Amino acid sequence: MDEFCVVVCPGDEAAYAGACGALRPQVRFVAQRGARGYGHAILCGREFVGGQPFLHLVGDHLPVAQGATSCARQLVDVAAAESVPVSAVQPTRESYLTSYGAVGGQLVGGSRALYRIDTVLEKPTPTVAEQQLVVPGLRAGFYLCFFGMHVLGPEVLELLDEQHAAAPDGVLGLSPALHALASRRRYLALSIAGRRYDIGAPYGLLVAQLALSLSGRDRDRVLTQVIELLAVRSD
Repeated sequence: MDEFCVVVCPGDEAAYAGACGALRPQVRFVAQRGARGYGHAILCGREFVGGQPFLHLVGDHLPVAQGATSCARQLVDVAAAESVPVSAVQPTRESYLTSYGAVGGQLVGGSRALYRIDTVLEKPTPTVAEQQLVVPGLRAGFYLCFFGMHVLGPEVLELLDEQHAAAPDGVLGLSPALHALASRRRYLALSIAGRRYDIGAPYGLLVAQLALSLSGRDRDRVLTQVIELLAVRSD
């Protein structure tokens, strides 16, 4: 990846630009004018995408890979090999379903945890998930929820356009477009070797920082400090 587009609220460009450091020349900012939904935010990047496949990353999730291959690289490699849109997923307990989009489908087989997506629902209840999103092979009480990372093509922008035209004054979500995508063409989900951390959740930033630290070269040092802190708190 050598060029990035960040969709921001109007007026936030300077703050984000200051955080880019040496990457600033490679980053373009696009302002989303009005809280018009997740799908609308993606449509704001249409000119940047230019009709090509693109890697979409959710801004408030931090991915941490298990092993040397980054989460993004795992996803891009599968999308390139299969020549289809692919969304990253993570088996997630049903108690967290109302925080994520979730998918239902069938295991494709082979050496990778790859699934053919049949259904996409946004933040379903456990009851709805049990009826529509059970995936053979997953542990009971777990569902495939979005990881916050997708490789998509221009067809998803066309679907978002269709849904916007049908309800121009409504909030435009991404999950309905992805559900429609699954009905029109082969669309896969990859269970990523890694974990996503929602930095917008309570204590989410703290947990994400700990996870990132414990996966790095200073793991032993950080773990020692955490244990010392726990020991002090238990006294």
